[in-house]
Amino acid sequence: MGDNTARIDDLDIGTGPVFRPGEPGYDDDIAGFQTAYTHRPDLVVGAATAEDVRAAVEYAAGRELPVAVQATGHGLSVAAERGVVITTHRMTDIRVDPRTRIARVAAGVRAGALVEAAAPYGLAPLIGSSPSVGVVGYHLGGGIGLLAREFGYAADRVRRIELVTADGSMRTLTPEHELFAAVLGSGGNFGVVTALEVELLPVTEVYGGRLVFDTPLVEPALRAWREWTATVPDELTSTVALMAYPDIPQIPQPLRGRYAASIRVAFHGAEADGERLVAPLRAVGERVEDDLRTMPYTESHTIHSDPDHPHAYAATNALLGAFSEETVTALLATAGPDGPVRAVVDIRHLGGALRDRDAAAAIDHRDAAYLVRVITMHAPGAGPAVPEEHGIVGSALATWTVGHNLNFLYGAGSGAGEEQTRAGYDAATYDRLAALKAKYDPRNMFRFNRNIRPAD
Repeated sequence: MGDNTARIDDLDIGTGPVFRPGEPGYDDDIAGFQTAYTHRPDLVVGAATAEDVRAAVEYAAGRELPVAVQATGHGLSVAAERGVVITTHRMTDIRVDPRTRIARVAAGVRAGALVEAAAPYGLAPLIGSSPSVGVVGYHLGGGIGLLAREFGYAADRVRRIELVTADGSMRTLTPEHELFAAVLGSGGNFGVVTALEVELLPVTEVYGGRLVFDTPLVEPALRAWREWTATVPDELTSTVALMAYPDIPQIPQPLRGRYAASIRVAFHGAEADGERLVAPLRAVGERVEDDLRTMPYTESHTIHSDPDHPHAYAATNALLGAFSEETVTALLATAGPDGPVRAVVDIRHLGGALRDRDAAAAIDHRDAAYLVRVITMHAPGAGPAVPEEHGIVGSALATWTVGHNLNFLYGAGSGAGEEQTRAGYDAATYDRLAALKAKYDPRNMFRFNRNIRPAD
């Protein structure tokens, strides 16, 4: 197989390259955004077309091999040891229909590419904070975007799914199909999505940016934000990041070596209204940074300025029914400037359209009011262990926790298991998904994820 042709054991499995361990191209093709650990399969199939995906799944099914899928590697949880990994980063086709406001995106499309493709038509997708995240993986986990309170989960805007199931069948799913809602919200448990059709929205600009407060103002800024979120309209979505900036030359002064609170705002409305709405936050005091402005939607990723380079990290999260004064006290005592935990704490204001219980996607805990993420950074090759910081913050927030969001569980694969997956759903939803898993993937071929076990 040194020539990397698309044949294994004389079986044609597509047009893209195929790699075995030790061959040139193997390590490059499975490398992703997550560098704490990676897949180490027996076989990597570099899919270039949907037929390549179908043939790879058929090949694996015939040999009872498990299958993992990777587009960008942002959300890697459980790494494949042995088995087959299908990489989809070569599948980058985008078709925008401005008349129907629908975009068809292939499996390897990144969020930034879809934003750029939609913009000339005055349209926008519901993307998150990072332009390098894969569109398919983002939607399969739900997708809480920059304008989530106004427009809801990105998964609720999916109109069509092209899916290869464990039997090697290529299926087209619309909302009437029993698998449609199951696929949206389950993160790849039911097969390999080769393309999605998603609704685009007539959004061209947002008012947004960051207000950054230095250490002495972290607590008053967080308490002011908490009170403020009870007053804002659904057109405004905001988050707060609490973090200690490392004392290294790459961090600009005056943040270098400081603990700060960064309030990120995205408002779909007029700048004058945005300025009026954020006035209570500015009243907290002097900002280290204040770059709120009206910007093209194509620049909206700068509101969060997520890291754009591969690195090692792990994250957990808690969905909260309330974010009270007592919650703030508990969080700051644990992960604030003087707390024992050193991690990035990201708090998201939910509500609004995210509460839509009539939407089809298998996304529960829609009544949660806030989401708290805990993100820890590691050295490359650190492995899939669960950082102790996750448990410490989780315990501090237990009183207010109603569940967690599966799409915001990054890395820490050793903590993945049935209990963790169940906590992402209501009991009835999980049982329904497990029954569908038994019907469509009874051998649990697609198990390198936050796995839903087939019902007995």
